[in-house]
Order: sequence, then C-alpha cells, then structure tokens
Amino acid sequence: MTLTNKTILITAAGQGIGAASARACAAAGASVIATDVNGDLLENLAGVAGIETRVLDVTNGADITALAASVPDLDGMFNCAGVVHHGTVLELTDDDWDFAVSLNVTSMVRMCRAFVPGLLRRAESQGSAAILNMASMASSEKGFVNRTAYGATKAAVIGLTKAIAADFVAQNLRCNALCPGTVDTPSLRGRIASAPDPIQAEKDFIARQPMGRLATVDDMTPTVVHLLSDGSRFVTGQTMLVDGGVTI
Repeated sequence: MTLTNKTILITAAGQGIGAASARACAAAGASVIATDVNGDLLENLAGVAGIETRVLDVTNGADITALAASVPDLDGMFNCAGVVHHGTVLELTDDDWDFAVSLNVTSMVRMCRAFVPGLLRRAESQGSAAILNMASMASSEKGFVNRTAYGATKAAVIGLTKAIAADFVAQNLRCNALCPGTVDTPSLRGRIASAPDPIQAEKDFIARQPMGRLATVDDMTPTVVHLLSDGSRFVTGQTMLVDGGVTI
C-alpha cells in the first residue's frame, strides 16, 4: 500500500491511534498534517519525515475553517478525535452528553464540511479521495455496559459515514468508518487507572477480547493506511471492524 504524493490530515494525532496512524501514513509516502488540541503531545512527532504538525481544537468551528483555508487540498482525512464517557444513562449529565456529541460527532461534521470541497477537487483530478471516521465496535454494532454516550455517538458516526459515502460516491470521494476493539492506548490506560480496582479492570478489558489480548495501535494502522489509499478505491460506506473477534 502506498500513499505517495497524497496529503493526509489526521486529528488527535498527538498520541494513541492518531499518532501511530500519522507515522504509518508518512512511512507509506504521504505528506501528513498531524493535528491535536495539545501542542505538547505533537512534540512526539517533531522531526518525523513527512509530518507537519498543527494545533487544532476540533470543537472550535472557526479554527477548523481557518485550518482548511491554510493547507493544500487533501487526498485523505482521518477524523480520529473522540472521548469515552463512562456510565449508564442514569449517570449521564446534560454536560457530559453535550460534550460527547460535540467531540465525537459535531467535530466530524465540521471537519467534513470544511475539507470536502478540496477532497472533491482531488478526487476529480486524481480519481480518488477518502475520508476515514473513527467509530467503534461500541456503537450500532454492539452495546457495552457503561457506554451510553459513547455507543450512541459512535453509532451516529456510522450513520454520518454512510450518508457522506452516499452523497459523494459518484464523485469518487469515499467515506468509511474504523471500528476498533479495545486498544492499548493512553486513553485506555487512563480509564483503567481511574477504576476502583485497576488490576481487575485490565483483566476485564482483556477478557472480552476473544483473541485473549488487547489490540495495539499497530493492529489498527494497516487498515487506516489501506482505507486512505487507492488500494481501497472501490470501498465506501463501510464499517471496518478491527476488534479481535468481539463482534463475531
């Protein structure tokens, strides 16, 4: 798989799946624009060949518009930013819900609205362009305990993905959703550490994976690169489950 001569933008690229995807896309030949709300985290990518870093708050529509006006037309975009809320509907405050919707869904709408015109221009000139949205196996694919806001918003991401795919399929702009299983990231480690019994919490996360282990970020990146590459030029509107068999 190659991304040579492609410009790819990735959000939440400071750590976890976003950072690994930025490195993998650059290694595949792309010019990567790696963004994150936390500029300090982006220092981890400083000096990596093929990667340019930008601070971006994806919950700020004006910042998104300004970024879109300052970068070249994209060949691909990975909307990776998101938040995991822990709790049932009884523990879900209005503020929790509003933030989950804002970061997990509205930010993707704004990113697509800002960057789709350029993606369409690249699709017209190059024959293909791609959007990849971060969804989850915890979505319309499967319900999980204490994931009300997360599951609902990630289900919305899948619906958004299919709608965008349908709107632009005839113009060779593809849109797919990545649905990871439980991935060993700083976000997951934070949730484990905050549990009443962190040791048991980690065991519980591992136990729900039929393969008997947590995913690594490197289990995700081959699919990310593939879905942003011309190797998937006939794939659109799909939910790509990379979950170690949880949803079998």
